[in-house]
Formats: sequence, structure tokens, C-alpha cells
Amino acid sequence: MTVPDAGKRQGAGLAFAYVTTLFFAWGFATSLIDPLIAAVKRVFDLNNAEAFLTTFAWFIAYGLMSLPAASVLSKLGYSRSIIGALIVMVAGCLIVPAATAADWYPGVLIALFVIASGVTLLQVAANPLVAELGSPKNASSRLNLSQAFNSLGTTIGPWLGSHVLLTGGVFAAGAVVTVATRTESLRSIDMAFLGMGSFFALVAVFIFTARKKINAAAPVTTNAVSPLKALSSPWAVFGALAIFLYVGSEVAIGGMLTNFLESPDILNAPIETAGKMVALYWGGAMVGRFIGSAVLTKVRPGVVLACCTVAAAVLCLIVSQIGGPTAAYAVLSIGLFNSIMFPTIFTLTLERSTAPTSATSGLLVFGIIGGALLPQVAAHIADAAGRIQPAFIVPMLGYVGLTVFAIACIRTKPRAEVTTTASH
Repeated sequence: MTVPDAGKRQGAGLAFAYVTTLFFAWGFATSLIDPLIAAVKRVFDLNNAEAFLTTFAWFIAYGLMSLPAASVLSKLGYSRSIIGALIVMVAGCLIVPAATAADWYPGVLIALFVIASGVTLLQVAANPLVAELGSPKNASSRLNLSQAFNSLGTTIGPWLGSHVLLTGGVFAAGAVVTVATRTESLRSIDMAFLGMGSFFALVAVFIFTARKKINAAAPVTTNAVSPLKALSSPWAVFGALAIFLYVGSEVAIGGMLTNFLESPDILNAPIETAGKMVALYWGGAMVGRFIGSAVLTKVRPGVVLACCTVAAAVLCLIVSQIGGPTAAYAVLSIGLFNSIMFPTIFTLTLERSTAPTSATSGLLVFGIIGGALLPQVAAHIADAAGRIQPAFIVPMLGYVGLTVFAIACIRTKPRAEVTTTASH
């Protein structure tokens, strides 16, 4: 028994390493939206609400495509679903140059929707796959570790994206918006997405070569399960609402950061510098996830989640009420407390849901639609107020709702513990 068990553990470990590269890939792609908001706002002469349609186009894909993605996962299994998702993401990146060549902002939004549709399938497959690759007891810790590499992608994305998207063209010192400067900035957008598409293609090849290890560690299932079955589980629905509030709050903050830090009453920083500082917000999430991966092996996940949601709510309240460097440091530090929220909510829900794993995962990823809706609410508040600070009330209320979810998890045992107790 020793040798087969050791081989199985080694196979699961290798599969875990391969799958973790996916977390980096979609983290990089998602965080590129933050500097893109500032870029399209200037290039296409948009207000906050119009510029935030980039996040709407991205995250609405989760709402429309997550349940079909759960169905695809149940039919194709993990590795084929993941490879298909990456191919869709490459196709979306190729749409961007056509849209900018036509100088058509809606075309950019369509491209973002296509890329995010691929990311949706990627998340529906990868999150439960990581949870299965090892002991159920350490699922939260393991998923937090993978999400730490997701945060590495979200840290690099804004820094590199700001360097490409927010320099030269209409963003050059003393530049005015002309045909020439707009064309230069539009080509920068092309460069960013063609580079990202090439990266996704490389990851697809990498996963294709590792597909046998992934299938061996988590056997392919072809039993079609209706994603609507998740609606029969109150915990699956509650978890989806929690994901809605978390992603909506996190994305609203990230989307506002570049223009917030650039504001004269906050840091009055150059827009490229402000864009690169967004990496500190996502970098805090990366550090927090590495720390959280260790902490969650010692402390109950629900308790850790509650502490983080309370801290994030307090920081949002501070940012909404004061200005200057203090507000800048407070908003950037929210990323540290965001760190463990998504993976912890995900695993806490999977442990309590009575619906099949693929259906529950699909509904949870559906909750990411919060990233489309809550930032729009925040953007309209900012436009109405003429400044960004009042809009931070939106994520503050989101974190309050997440505190309620965390307390409910603390008070409710996972299904496995309930079953074990009943059998004794």
C-alpha cells in the first residue's frame, strides 16, 4: 500500500503545481482591466460609468456563462475544459486589434466578454479541482496557496499593464488628444492584448502536455449534472451571494484606484505612477494569501474570514471619510484583507453545500457577476458626487454582508463533520 499511496500523492502534487499556473494566468488577465479603465477613459473620452463598462463586460460573462460552464465541466472533465477555456481566451485577445483598428469601443467590450467567458470556464474547473487534489481537511489552505499565485498575476498585471497602456500617446507629458496620439494609444492596447493572448497560448500547450497527470490525479467524469441543482442547496445560494459581494467590492476598489490615487486631494500622482501603485493593492492580496495558507491550517476558516471582512469594512469607511496620503494607504491595505476571502468562501461553501460539486462551483462562479454590477453602482455614485471617495460606501456595505456569511459559517459545521458525528 505504501508505494501506490506515495505515487498517488506525488501525482496529486504535480497536478496541483500544473493547475496553479492557471490561477496566475487569469489573475494577470483580470487585473489588466484596472489600467485599461484609465486608458479607455482618456482615449475614447468617457465618463466613469462608461469607462467602467469594461468591468461590466468582463464580469457579466460570469453571470451568463458560469452555469453553462458547469455543464461543460460535467461533460468534458477537467483537462479538456481547461484547454478549451484557454483557446477561447486567445480568440478574445485577437478581437481587440480588429476593434481598435475600427476605433470602436464596443468592440473592445465584446473582446473582454469573450476572454472572460474563457476565464469563467477556467475558474469553474480549476477551483474545485484544487480542492480535490489532496485532503479535504486542508482544502481551504490549498486553495489559498493557489490563489496566492493568482494574486502574483494580479500584482504583475497592473504594473506591466500601466507601463504599456498609460505611457506615450495621449498620456505623454503635455500631450493633447489628436489623431496621432490616439492612434499610438490604441496600438498600445493592441500590444497588451496580443501579448496576453500569446501567454494564454503557451499555458494551453503546457496544460495539454500535463493533461495525463491531471486526469490521473482527478479522474474525468462524464456524468452530466444540471448546474441548476445548486439552487436546491441554501448554502450554495448563500455562498454565491457571498462571492457576489466579495468580487463586486474588490473590483469596485481596484477599478477606482488609478483615478483615485491620481486625484489632487489624495496623492496628486502622475497617472502612470498611480496605475503602477495599484499593484500594491493586489500585492497585498498575494502576501495575505501566502500567510493565510499557513494560518488556515491552525485557525478555523470562518474565524479568519470574519476578521478580514471586518477589517476591510472599517478601512473602506475610513477612505470614504478622509483624504490625503492616509486615505491612499488605507485603500491600498484593503488588498491584504481581501486575500483569503474568495478561496475561503469557495471551500466553506463546498463543504456545506448539498448539491454536486460541479453544480455548486458553477453557481459560485456565477456570483462573480458582482464584479459587473457593484462597480457600476460605485461609478454612478462617483459621477453624481463629482469625486470618488463617497463611492467607497459600496464596498464597505459588501464587506458587512460578508461578515454575516462568515459568522453563519462559524455557527454551522461542514457536512463531513455532521456525517461523522451522526455515524458515531
